[in-house]
Amino acid sequence: MRKCKVFVGNSHPQLGKLVCENLGIEPAPATAKKFANGETSVQIGVSVRDEDVYIIQSGSPDVNDHIMELLILISACKGGSAAKITAVIPQFPYSKQSKMKKHRGAITARMLANLLVMAGADHVVSMDLHASQMQGFFTKPVDNLYAGPTLAKWIKENIANYGDAVVVSKNPGGTKRVTALADQLKINFAMIHTDRRRSVDDYNGLMKHKNASTVSTLANDNINADIQTARIVKGHVIEDDESATPTSIPLKPHLLHKESELNFENNNSDDEDEPEFNAEEKLITLVGNVQNRPAIIVDDMIDKHTSFIAAAEHLRMNCGANSCYIVATHGIFNNDCLERLDDCPYIDGVIVTNTYPIPEDQMKKCKKLTVIDVSPIFAECIRRDHFGESISVLFDSLASIV
Repeated sequence: MRKCKVFVGNSHPQLGKLVCENLGIEPAPATAKKFANGETSVQIGVSVRDEDVYIIQSGSPDVNDHIMELLILISACKGGSAAKITAVIPQFPYSKQSKMKKHRGAITARMLANLLVMAGADHVVSMDLHASQMQGFFTKPVDNLYAGPTLAKWIKENIANYGDAVVVSKNPGGTKRVTALADQLKINFAMIHTDRRRSVDDYNGLMKHKNASTVSTLANDNINADIQTARIVKGHVIEDDESATPTSIPLKPHLLHKESELNFENNNSDDEDEPEFNAEEKLITLVGNVQNRPAIIVDDMIDKHTSFIAAAEHLRMNCGANSCYIVATHGIFNNDCLERLDDCPYIDGVIVTNTYPIPEDQMKKCKKLTVIDVSPIFAECIRRDHFGESISVLFDSLASIV
């Protein structure tokens, strides 16, 4: 491609090289180094005057350093009289901080958007933003690509009897994403809700009501119900006959709340940031029917294992699912998340894309992990953007890249 330069940052060089291979070009030369005091320095090794510049830099474990590297690289290209600068950010950093969860908090994703625009970015390309409303943080055009068609293609080709499967959202906030994938596959969907404010008394009341309504039915009819509830203690689903010590379960009052407890976090559908061994007992509820069907838990990212394992345990132990797969776009896998998911006997597979760098040793150790290459999507987006073609086809199907 003439009048086009693609720079690859240090956050995910493997993905950048794959994108350049799909485009049939070499990455433009640029060097990034650090001074003794920790400052980042970027030097461009080629002229970018009147050229379309694309900078590929994703999220990574060293997120702050690589964000600074991206900003400096954008500013360097702007100072080099580039005609247009596009920041290709497959996994947008700080995307979980796209709203104010607590009083006196910061909307960090909006601040990062302002930094990118002020540095000189004219266009931003990302994939599966944590909240689609983040596009409104920018005063420049934003293209939010979707991994849904790629994930749907993998499900059709690798999950037996996928037509009987059920796509499950592990929290109410992900239902829109789940229904979109279910519509593509033409299958049913379900939702899991984890309630941190309901106590053991609520669970016992539900069980009494459930038992009273199933007196005249068969013993296994409770699995066929559309709503299944269980208890979570220390991140794991427990059986009905198991009990936790009363001293280890501080129960919240139903109506009385302190002023400090009335914050946005109580209504937040993101439960990934809880401590793993939270002493508070919670109730997990499935709305839907997965009996004797494969269950596919879908989310935009996997960064902690706690809620995924609890959802898989509930689906397999209490709801009758015959298999369980976890499908997400961004495999962040903080700490020992990937190892925990691989060791869970109720999870049959973990499927993610390569938008986020995963260490080679972790990929080799985890037998259940499958990484799908999405570099053709970004390559086709760059090609179409450079030649002024529409990229709307990338939102709906794989026809243009398969």
